[in-house]
Amino acid sequence: MNIVVTGSSGLIGSALCSALDEHGHTVVRLVRRPASSGESQWDPSAGSIDASVIDAADAVVNLAGAGIGDKRWTADYKRELVDSRVKGTALLASAIRDSTSPPTVFLSGSAIGAYGPTGDEELTEDSPLGTTFLADLCRVWEAAATQVPAGTRVALLRTGIVLSPKGGALKKQLPLFKLGLGGRFGSGRPWQSWISLTDEVEAIIHLLDSSVSGPVNLTAPQPVRGREFAKVLGAVLRRPALLPVPSFGPKLLLGGELADALLFTGQRVLPAKLLADGFDFAHPQLDQALRAVLGRS
Repeated sequence: MNIVVTGSSGLIGSALCSALDEHGHTVVRLVRRPASSGESQWDPSAGSIDASVIDAADAVVNLAGAGIGDKRWTADYKRELVDSRVKGTALLASAIRDSTSPPTVFLSGSAIGAYGPTGDEELTEDSPLGTTFLADLCRVWEAAATQVPAGTRVALLRTGIVLSPKGGALKKQLPLFKLGLGGRFGSGRPWQSWISLTDEVEAIIHLLDSSVSGPVNLTAPQPVRGREFAKVLGAVLRRPALLPVPSFGPKLLLGGELADALLFTGQRVLPAKLLADGFDFAHPQLDQALRAVLGRS
């Protein structure tokens, strides 16, 4: 397949492009900087994209967007979070609509933050969306992705916490845990819906050839509470994980809204559509996932 990928320099995008290359696909990376071999330049803010790249594509995978936890959620950064997703997604959808030969599938990023904090409720793709900033962001992000011709199948990748030492939440946690200073955040009761980077990438590749459309939860089938996550991570690293992180520290550092969204609330999300479609998780359990991504036997 000829596959166009945005967000190819990110944690998921870079791993995905490498895996697609290994699977024998032809990958064109859409980048904002001057393009080199295997790349094409685009500028979502200016509405600029090479239409011929979309015309030649069998599939488009859209993973572009500013990092949710990279900065405090000021009003300006919230606008950047929305614009970096919605403008790019709308531009891709427009290019697909105008294409002389539209791609057959459009996989577009989203997040389990779409559901908002829901306590112990088990969530599937049929669950209602929440009312938080992240939920509203996902709502408009997903809506932009659906504006494509009927012949282009759209799957919305509602991704959970991606486990990798190279980025995301796990990279930030590892230094403290390796020193034996790690522990649960707050009460440790909120659920964490996670997925290994390997399963994230393979699920996306699976969806390229699937008939599944609409929202798809990209999470492992066994979410855990925050206290269990800390316990398992400590055990894998052979370090104690006994020191709880009180809420006031992260809230002071990150701001209350961002800290609550990332650390002190959660969702118990199940990958109902992936399981029904026969996707086989390499790492369905947290212990084996952490051992795999951290290279621990």
